Amino acid sequence: MEQVRIDKWLWAARFFKTRSLAAKAVGGGHVAVGGVKVKPARMVRVGDVLTIRQEYLETTVQIVALSEQRGPATVARTLYEETEASRARREQTLAERKALRLHIGQPERRPDKHERRKIRQFLKKE
Repeated sequence: MEQVRIDKWLWAARFFKTRSLAAKAVGGGHVAVGGVKVKPARMVRVGDVLTIRQEYLETTVQIVALSEQRGPATVARTLYEETEASRARREQTLAERKALRLHIGQPERRPDKHERRKIRQFLKKE
């Protein structure tokens, strides 16, 4: 096997849970090969450099091996190598998001039954 469809490879490498999600991401312009956005039917080869955007993360990987079948995660990790710059950028982004989450705190919750009763009693008194 010298080449494989990009949506199949992304699914086999476990970047996306289903092949249809991989195809939607590629079609939506979230995946680039060598800096050029491609279509889901684009064939990729060993040595191609992919830029994959998922939510707030952007990952740059080089294809090391090809596969059309989805296997265990340990095998999927052997299909690509993430670049050092991409790894550093990803770790920095995750650290920034974690720090931001600590500053924001927990979202406010709804009052429970006991607290709602107290609120109603307070409003009746006025």
